[in-house]
Amino acid sequence: MDRIKWDDYFMAQAHLLSLRSTCQRLSVGATIIKDNRIIAGGYNGSVAGEVHCIDDGCLIENGHCIRTIHAEMNALLQCSKQGVRTENATIYVTHFPCLNCTKSIIQAGIKTIYYAQDYRNHPYAIELLQQSGVKFEKVPFDANHIAQMFLDEA
Repeated sequence: MDRIKWDDYFMAQAHLLSLRSTCQRLSVGATIIKDNRIIAGGYNGSVAGEVHCIDDGCLIENGHCIRTIHAEMNALLQCSKQGVRTENATIYVTHFPCLNCTKSIIQAGIKTIYYAQDYRNHPYAIELLQQSGVKFEKVPFDANHIAQMFLDEA
């Protein structure tokens, strides 16, 4: 069996995390990497201990669910809680980060964003990434290809 490529491995982790999402509108996962090691992961869902969208519906205000904390933010907060530095790290996300997550990623010192799907790519988020020198790249991800690798091995 061929070894899985690093990009596929880390993006698969982000997709796996998205399966824990409790938001009914969009399941997102994020994995933060440093020196080819996973330092944190997150998915979109409610504040710990609070009602989840899957249990009580989304809490919509101005077209956004205000109950949900985004996957990228949850991953960054996990680093903060554990005292793990994100300077020069990389983040793999299932979807292009929203404007607020983009700003947080930049402030956290993350230098590269890999994402699998476009999702409301905000022009100002793109402008901020370009101005700050944060590399962002859409990388193809095929879950069926990854699954087939396991089936071929069996």
